[in-house]
Amino acid sequence: MNDEANALVEIRDLEKRFDLSGNFLEQLQFRDGRIQRHREFVHAINGVNLNVHRGEALCVVGESGCGKSTVARTVMGLLSPSEGSIRYDGQRIDNLEARQALPYRRRMQMIFQNPYASLNPRMTIQQTLEEPIRFHYPEWSASAVRDKVQDVMEAVGIGSDWGKRFAHEFSGGQRQRISIARALAVDPEFIVADEPISALDVSIQAQVLNLLMDAREERHLTYLFITHDLSVVEHFGTRVAVMYLGTVCELADTQTLFSTPRHPYTQALLSAIPRLEDHRPNHIRLHGEVSTPVHLPSGCVFHGRCPYANERCRTEVPDLIATDSGGQVACHAVEEGRL
Repeated sequence: MNDEANALVEIRDLEKRFDLSGNFLEQLQFRDGRIQRHREFVHAINGVNLNVHRGEALCVVGESGCGKSTVARTVMGLLSPSEGSIRYDGQRIDNLEARQALPYRRRMQMIFQNPYASLNPRMTIQQTLEEPIRFHYPEWSASAVRDKVQDVMEAVGIGSDWGKRFAHEFSGGQRQRISIARALAVDPEFIVADEPISALDVSIQAQVLNLLMDAREERHLTYLFITHDLSVVEHFGTRVAVMYLGTVCELADTQTLFSTPRHPYTQALLSAIPRLEDHRPNHIRLHGEVSTPVHLPSGCVFHGRCPYANERCRTEVPDLIATDSGGQVACHAVEEGRL
Protein backbone atom coordinates (compact mmCIF):
# COMPACT_ATOMS: atom_id res chain seq x y z
CA MET A 1 0.00 0.00 0.00
CA ASN A 2 1.24 3.45 -0.90
CA ASP A 3 0.89 5.28 2.40
CA GLU A 4 0.59 8.74 0.83
CA ALA A 5 -1.76 7.79 -2.02
CA ASN A 6 -4.27 6.12 0.32
CA ALA A 7 -4.26 8.84 2.95
CA LEU A 8 -7.49 10.78 3.37
CA VAL A 9 -6.02 12.89 6.20
CA GLU A 10 -2.31 13.75 6.44
CA ILE A 11 -0.89 15.26 9.63
CA ARG A 12 2.64 16.60 9.30
CA ASP A 13 4.95 17.89 12.07
CA LEU A 14 1.92 18.99 14.07
CA GLU A 15 2.54 21.06 17.18
CA LYS A 16 0.16 22.80 19.55
CA ARG A 17 1.21 25.05 22.42
CA PHE A 18 -1.04 26.82 24.90
CA ASP A 19 0.26 30.06 26.40
CA LEU A 20 0.11 30.17 30.21
CA SER A 21 1.90 33.50 30.52
CA GLY A 22 -1.08 35.80 30.95
CA ASN A 23 -0.95 39.44 29.85
CA PHE A 24 2.22 41.46 29.30
CA LEU A 25 2.47 42.75 32.87
CA GLU A 26 2.04 39.23 34.28
CA GLN A 27 4.96 38.07 32.14
CA LEU A 28 7.40 40.52 33.73
CA GLN A 29 9.54 39.04 36.49
CA PHE A 30 12.44 40.37 38.51
CA ARG A 31 15.44 38.08 37.97
CA ASP A 32 19.19 38.55 38.44
CA GLY A 33 18.76 42.17 39.44
CA ARG A 34 16.68 43.20 36.43
CA ILE A 35 13.19 42.88 35.00
CA GLN A 36 12.81 40.11 32.42
CA ARG A 37 9.91 38.88 30.34
CA HIS A 38 9.10 35.24 31.09
CA ARG A 39 6.61 33.10 29.12
CA GLU A 40 5.42 29.56 29.76
CA PHE A 41 3.65 27.17 27.39
CA VAL A 42 1.87 23.84 27.63
CA HIS A 43 3.41 21.71 24.87
CA ALA A 44 0.31 19.63 24.14
CA ILE A 45 1.40 18.22 20.75
CA ASN A 46 5.04 17.89 19.71
CA GLY A 47 5.80 16.97 16.11
CA VAL A 48 3.02 14.44 15.40
CA ASN A 49 3.04 12.77 11.98
CA LEU A 50 0.07 10.57 11.06
CA ASN A 51 -1.80 9.41 7.98
CA VAL A 52 -5.44 8.31 8.23
CA HIS A 53 -6.18 5.95 5.37
CA ARG A 54 -9.51 5.80 3.57
CA GLY A 55 -11.92 3.36 5.16
CA GLU A 56 -9.86 2.62 8.25
CA ALA A 57 -10.40 3.24 11.95
CA LEU A 58 -7.17 4.75 13.30
CA CYS A 59 -7.26 4.66 17.10
CA VAL A 60 -5.14 7.09 19.12
CA VAL A 61 -4.48 5.89 22.67
CA GLY A 62 -2.52 7.05 25.70
CA GLU A 63 -2.81 8.33 29.24
CA SER A 64 -4.92 11.34 30.14
CA GLY A 65 -3.05 14.49 29.15
CA CYS A 66 -0.99 12.87 26.40
CA GLY A 67 -2.49 15.16 23.73
CA LYS A 68 -4.78 12.76 21.88
CA SER A 69 -7.92 14.91 22.23
CA THR A 70 -5.91 17.99 21.24
CA VAL A 71 -4.90 16.18 18.04
CA ALA A 72 -8.58 15.46 17.35
CA ARG A 73 -9.69 19.04 17.91
CA THR A 74 -6.82 20.44 15.86
CA VAL A 75 -7.62 18.14 12.92
CA MET A 76 -11.24 19.34 13.06
CA GLY A 77 -10.20 22.99 13.10
CA LEU A 78 -11.52 23.67 16.60
CA LEU A 79 -7.93 24.56 17.55
CA SER A 80 -5.33 26.19 15.32
CA PRO A 81 -1.96 24.41 15.13
CA SER A 82 1.12 26.24 16.38
CA GLU A 83 3.28 24.49 13.76
CA GLY A 84 2.84 21.90 11.04
CA SER A 85 0.11 21.21 8.51
CA ILE A 86 -3.08 19.18 8.04
CA ARG A 87 -4.22 18.02 4.63
CA TYR A 88 -7.59 16.54 3.71
CA ASP A 89 -7.81 14.64 0.43
CA GLY A 90 -4.60 16.36 -0.67
CA GLN A 91 -5.74 19.91 0.17
CA ARG A 92 -4.20 21.77 3.08
CA ILE A 93 -7.01 22.84 5.41
CA ASP A 94 -5.40 24.19 8.58
CA ASN A 95 -4.74 27.60 7.00
CA LEU A 96 -8.14 28.10 5.33
CA GLU A 97 -10.47 30.96 6.19
CA ALA A 98 -13.93 30.14 7.54
CA ARG A 99 -15.70 30.44 4.18
CA GLN A 100 -13.04 28.38 2.38
CA ALA A 101 -13.32 25.64 4.99
CA LEU A 102 -17.10 25.22 4.65
CA PRO A 103 -16.96 22.39 2.04
CA TYR A 104 -14.75 20.39 4.40
CA ARG A 105 -17.05 20.97 7.37
CA ARG A 106 -19.66 18.76 5.75
CA ARG A 107 -17.16 16.05 4.84
CA MET A 108 -15.64 16.01 8.35
CA GLN A 109 -17.81 15.55 11.44
CA MET A 110 -17.08 15.01 15.14
CA ILE A 111 -18.63 13.00 17.96
CA PHE A 112 -17.77 14.44 21.36
CA GLN A 113 -17.10 12.65 24.64
CA ASN A 114 -19.96 14.24 26.59
CA PRO A 115 -23.19 13.96 24.58
CA TYR A 116 -25.12 16.15 27.01
CA ALA A 117 -22.69 19.07 26.75
CA SER A 118 -22.54 18.81 22.95
CA LEU A 119 -26.32 19.01 22.43
CA ASN A 120 -28.22 22.29 22.64
CA PRO A 121 -30.60 22.00 25.64
CA ARG A 122 -32.99 24.56 24.10
CA MET A 123 -33.52 22.63 20.87
CA THR A 124 -35.65 19.55 20.34
CA ILE A 125 -34.02 16.49 18.83
CA GLN A 126 -35.78 17.19 15.53
CA GLN A 127 -34.35 20.72 15.46
CA THR A 128 -30.90 19.43 16.47
CA LEU A 129 -30.80 17.00 13.55
CA GLU A 130 -32.32 19.42 11.05
CA GLU A 131 -29.88 22.25 11.82
CA PRO A 132 -26.73 20.85 10.08
CA ILE A 133 -28.77 19.71 7.07
CA ARG A 134 -30.36 23.14 6.59
CA PHE A 135 -26.94 24.80 6.96
CA HIS A 136 -25.08 22.62 4.46
CA TYR A 137 -28.00 22.08 2.06
CA PRO A 138 -29.92 25.39 2.05
CA GLU A 139 -31.56 24.51 -1.27
CA TRP A 140 -33.40 21.51 0.21
CA SER A 141 -37.13 21.74 0.82
CA ALA A 142 -38.62 21.32 4.29
CA SER A 143 -40.03 17.91 3.37
CA ALA A 144 -36.64 16.73 2.06
CA VAL A 145 -34.98 17.78 5.32
CA ARG A 146 -37.60 15.95 7.38
CA ASP A 147 -37.20 12.82 5.26
CA LYS A 148 -33.43 12.92 5.71
CA VAL A 149 -33.79 13.30 9.49
CA GLN A 150 -36.21 10.37 9.58
CA ASP A 151 -33.77 8.19 7.61
CA VAL A 152 -30.81 8.95 9.86
CA MET A 153 -32.90 8.43 13.01
CA GLU A 154 -33.90 4.99 11.80
CA ALA A 155 -30.29 4.19 10.91
CA VAL A 156 -29.07 4.73 14.48
CA GLY A 157 -32.07 3.22 16.25
CA ILE A 158 -33.81 6.44 17.32
CA GLY A 159 -37.58 6.24 17.70
CA SER A 160 -39.72 8.60 15.65
CA ASP A 161 -41.33 9.91 18.85
CA TRP A 162 -37.97 11.29 20.08
CA GLY A 163 -38.11 14.28 17.75
CA LYS A 164 -40.29 16.49 19.94
CA ARG A 165 -38.30 15.87 23.11
CA PHE A 166 -35.22 17.61 24.52
CA ALA A 167 -31.75 16.25 25.30
CA HIS A 168 -32.23 16.21 29.09
CA GLU A 169 -35.07 13.72 28.70
CA PHE A 170 -32.74 10.95 27.51
CA SER A 171 -30.12 8.67 29.05
CA GLY A 172 -26.42 8.96 28.23
CA GLY A 173 -26.54 6.15 25.67
CA GLN A 174 -29.59 7.63 23.98
CA ARG A 175 -27.96 11.07 23.83
CA GLN A 176 -24.87 9.56 22.23
CA ARG A 177 -27.03 7.94 19.57
CA ILE A 178 -28.48 11.39 18.88
CA SER A 179 -24.94 12.81 18.60
CA ILE A 180 -24.01 10.06 16.13
CA ALA A 181 -27.18 10.78 14.14
CA ARG A 182 -26.26 14.45 13.99
CA ALA A 183 -22.78 13.58 12.70
CA LEU A 184 -24.21 11.26 10.03
CA ALA A 185 -26.98 13.64 8.95
CA VAL A 186 -24.83 15.43 6.34
CA ASP A 187 -23.30 12.20 4.91
CA PRO A 188 -19.66 12.80 5.94
CA GLU A 189 -16.63 10.80 4.77
CA PHE A 190 -14.51 11.26 7.88
CA ILE A 191 -15.53 11.18 11.55
CA VAL A 192 -13.44 12.12 14.56
CA ALA A 193 -14.77 10.32 17.64
CA ASP A 194 -13.29 11.77 20.84
CA GLU A 195 -13.80 9.10 23.52
CA PRO A 196 -17.45 8.63 22.48
CA ILE A 197 -18.16 5.78 24.91
CA SER A 198 -16.10 6.68 28.00
CA ALA A 199 -19.05 8.42 29.69
CA LEU A 200 -21.41 5.47 29.11
CA ASP A 201 -22.23 2.36 31.11
CA VAL A 202 -20.40 -0.78 30.02
CA SER A 203 -23.66 -2.37 28.88
CA ILE A 204 -24.29 0.57 26.53
CA GLN A 205 -20.72 0.87 25.23
CA ALA A 206 -20.99 -2.26 23.07
CA GLN A 207 -24.21 -1.00 21.47
CA VAL A 208 -22.64 2.32 20.53
CA LEU A 209 -19.46 0.65 19.24
CA ASN A 210 -21.46 -1.74 17.08
CA LEU A 211 -23.47 1.20 15.77
CA LEU A 212 -20.26 2.99 14.77
CA MET A 213 -18.87 -0.16 13.13
CA ASP A 214 -22.07 -0.74 11.17
CA ALA A 215 -22.06 2.88 9.99
CA ARG A 216 -18.47 2.48 8.83
CA GLU A 217 -19.36 -0.53 6.70
CA GLU A 218 -22.63 0.84 5.30
CA ARG A 219 -21.45 4.41 4.65
CA HIS A 220 -17.76 3.73 3.87
CA LEU A 221 -16.62 6.00 6.69
CA THR A 222 -13.11 6.74 7.89
CA TYR A 223 -12.56 7.17 11.65
CA LEU A 224 -10.03 8.89 13.84
CA PHE A 225 -11.00 7.28 17.14
CA ILE A 226 -9.66 8.73 20.40
CA THR A 227 -9.74 6.48 23.45
CA HIS A 228 -7.86 5.34 26.53
CA ASP A 229 -9.58 1.94 26.62
CA LEU A 230 -7.32 -0.61 24.94
CA SER A 231 -10.00 -3.32 25.00
CA VAL A 232 -12.11 -1.07 22.76
CA VAL A 233 -9.16 -0.55 20.42
CA GLU A 234 -8.67 -4.29 19.97
CA HIS A 235 -12.32 -4.65 19.00
CA PHE A 236 -12.76 -1.52 16.88
CA GLY A 237 -9.47 -0.30 15.39
CA THR A 238 -7.61 -1.22 12.24
CA ARG A 239 -4.42 0.65 13.26
CA VAL A 240 -3.25 2.12 16.55
CA ALA A 241 -1.11 5.17 17.37
CA VAL A 242 0.22 5.24 20.94
CA MET A 243 0.92 8.74 22.30
CA TYR A 244 2.96 9.88 25.28
CA LEU A 245 3.41 13.54 26.26
CA GLY A 246 2.31 14.85 22.89
CA THR A 247 4.43 12.51 20.76
CA VAL A 248 3.66 9.30 18.87
CA CYS A 249 5.85 6.56 20.30
CA GLU A 250 4.45 3.61 18.31
CA LEU A 251 2.23 3.09 15.26
CA ALA A 252 1.13 -0.31 13.98
CA ASP A 253 -1.87 -2.29 12.81
CA THR A 254 -4.03 -3.55 15.67
CA GLN A 255 -3.09 -7.23 15.48
CA THR A 256 0.64 -6.48 15.35
CA LEU A 257 0.54 -3.99 18.19
CA PHE A 258 -1.32 -6.34 20.53
CA SER A 259 0.75 -9.41 19.66
CA THR A 260 4.24 -7.87 19.47
CA PRO A 261 4.40 -4.37 21.03
CA ARG A 262 7.86 -2.84 20.61
CA HIS A 263 7.93 0.38 22.63
CA PRO A 264 8.37 -0.02 26.43
CA TYR A 265 5.42 2.29 27.06
CA THR A 266 3.16 0.25 24.77
CA GLN A 267 4.27 -2.94 26.50
CA ALA A 268 3.38 -1.43 29.89
CA LEU A 269 -0.06 -0.30 28.66
CA LEU A 270 -0.93 -3.69 27.20
CA SER A 271 0.28 -5.56 30.28
CA ALA A 272 -2.33 -3.69 32.34
CA ILE A 273 -5.26 -5.19 30.38
CA PRO A 274 -6.95 -7.95 32.45
CA ARG A 275 -6.59 -11.32 30.69
CA LEU A 276 -7.87 -14.80 31.40
CA GLU A 277 -4.87 -16.57 29.86
CA ASP A 278 -2.20 -17.71 32.30
CA HIS A 279 0.66 -17.32 29.83
CA ARG A 280 0.32 -13.53 29.61
CA PRO A 281 3.24 -11.63 31.20
CA ASN A 282 2.83 -9.97 34.55
CA HIS A 283 1.80 -6.35 34.78
CA ILE A 284 4.74 -4.03 34.05
CA ARG A 285 4.96 -1.35 36.72
CA LEU A 286 6.52 1.88 35.50
CA HIS A 287 8.60 3.86 37.97
CA GLY A 288 9.20 7.59 38.12
CA GLU A 289 6.86 10.51 37.62
CA VAL A 290 5.09 11.60 34.45
CA SER A 291 6.82 14.74 33.22
CA THR A 292 4.78 17.92 32.87
CA PRO A 293 4.01 19.19 29.36
CA VAL A 294 5.05 22.66 30.57
CA HIS A 295 8.65 21.54 31.08
CA LEU A 296 9.28 18.70 28.66
CA PRO A 297 12.29 16.47 29.38
CA SER A 298 15.26 16.48 27.01
CA GLY A 299 15.73 13.60 24.62
CA CYS A 300 13.04 10.91 24.65
CA VAL A 301 10.03 12.13 26.63
CA PHE A 302 9.65 8.65 28.15
CA HIS A 303 13.23 8.19 29.35
CA GLY A 304 12.43 9.11 32.99
CA ARG A 305 10.17 6.05 33.33
CA CYS A 306 11.86 3.66 30.88
CA PRO A 307 13.90 0.73 32.27
CA TYR A 308 15.98 0.60 29.05
CA ALA A 309 17.01 4.28 28.94
CA ASN A 310 20.68 5.20 28.47
CA GLU A 311 22.55 8.46 27.93
CA ARG A 312 21.45 8.72 24.29
CA CYS A 313 17.81 8.45 25.38
CA ARG A 314 18.32 11.38 27.78
CA THR A 315 19.81 13.69 25.18
CA GLU A 316 18.55 12.73 21.70
CA VAL A 317 14.93 12.74 20.52
CA PRO A 318 14.13 9.42 18.76
CA ASP A 319 12.54 9.37 15.31
CA LEU A 320 9.79 7.01 14.20
CA ILE A 321 11.57 4.15 12.44
CA ALA A 322 10.07 1.23 10.52
CA THR A 323 10.05 -2.17 12.19
CA ASP A 324 10.26 -5.59 10.57
CA SER A 325 6.59 -6.17 11.47
CA GLY A 326 5.46 -3.23 9.33
CA GLY A 327 4.84 -0.75 12.12
CA GLN A 328 6.81 2.24 13.36
CA VAL A 329 8.41 2.90 16.74
CA ALA A 330 10.28 5.86 18.25
CA CYS A 331 12.77 4.15 20.57
CA HIS A 332 16.58 4.16 20.67
CA ALA A 333 16.59 0.80 22.48
CA VAL A 334 14.68 -0.83 19.60
CA GLU A 335 16.89 0.87 17.01
CA GLU A 336 20.08 -0.32 18.75
CA GLY A 337 18.78 -3.86 19.30
CA ARG A 338 18.72 -3.55 23.09
CA LEU A 339 14.96 -4.28 23.14
